[in-house]
Amino acid sequence: MFYNFLSPLASEWTFFNVFRYITFRSMAALMTALLISIILGPRFIAWLRRLKCGQYIHEDVAAHACKAGTPTMGGLLMLFSLSVSLLLWADLTNTYIWQAFFVFAGFGAIGLWDDMTKLRHHKNRGISGKAKMAGQLGVACVAMLLLFANPDYSSKLTIPFFKEVTFDLGWFYLPFGVFVMVAASNAVNLTDGLDGLAIGPSIVACIVFSIFIYITGNARFASYLLVPYMPGVGEVTVFCAALVGAGLGFLWFNAYPAQVFMGDVGSLSIGGVLGYLALLCKQELVLAVVGGLFVAETLSVIVQVGYFRWTGGKRFFRMAPLHHHFELKGVPESKIIIRFWITSILLGLMALSVLKLR
Repeated sequence: MFYNFLSPLASEWTFFNVFRYITFRSMAALMTALLISIILGPRFIAWLRRLKCGQYIHEDVAAHACKAGTPTMGGLLMLFSLSVSLLLWADLTNTYIWQAFFVFAGFGAIGLWDDMTKLRHHKNRGISGKAKMAGQLGVACVAMLLLFANPDYSSKLTIPFFKEVTFDLGWFYLPFGVFVMVAASNAVNLTDGLDGLAIGPSIVACIVFSIFIYITGNARFASYLLVPYMPGVGEVTVFCAALVGAGLGFLWFNAYPAQVFMGDVGSLSIGGVLGYLALLCKQELVLAVVGGLFVAETLSVIVQVGYFRWTGGKRFFRMAPLHHHFELKGVPESKIIIRFWITSILLGLMALSVLKLR
């Protein structure tokens, strides 16, 4: 049975039967979240300023000293606009909607804890790495157990670009799924270092997965495109659209020069839910393609740390993550951001090609 806060109108006026179509409600959810973000954004930023929720800049990034004090925790604006949009347009009887929201809010809560710790200690160091990881693992484990409890969900791992090549991981799929969500969450968090750098590729990835999820929940399309079919999953397209709208609304204020930063409450939640969406539509490895920019940023940190330890103090990059390396080479911040966005769009198109290149 379909239900949301606006669905009773369908029984009163025939016109409102369009509320039953996922495509219509997805577009409406996107516009609703976008408008809420843009309308409330100035007041929300002013509220953060009154609370003195200013960003503390890492001492190693001297070029960002001018950004000190810029309001942070803008992810709360995305959470609010997403929540209102879902209440209005999503089918609230659909369990996948609530699971996706749980992942987004759960990882966001960990990020909020981290952001509040930074503000309380007046430095760019939040909760311990162990505490953050424990929280992420907890949320991811619950999400995976909920997915695995569904008899329609498969433990098979699909391989991009191959028609019938799958590997049944069995119970090992549980820790694999947890790893995907936690890794994606931390990857987006590492990328969030320049104005609009993380939210741009996140929007692209969310658009890509909205297409995959819509196809996964449509028996005809799934059969034609050789995608695993899961009944009910298509409704999460509305969630993806609302998140895109919330992200665009946030970008309105986060574009260079930023008026607000998303903070860990935004980056951890976006990354975690992108991992969940990839698992939900059985395109786990496609996440590494569409999120190739996040992968590159994460690998740059791993290489930097490993090389530093191996050589006894030498650096492979001038600074990690990768965007700071380009900054120190003299590339303007705005140019780095635009080039990274272009790269993410190309990666998104490459990921969508998986649908036909099988």
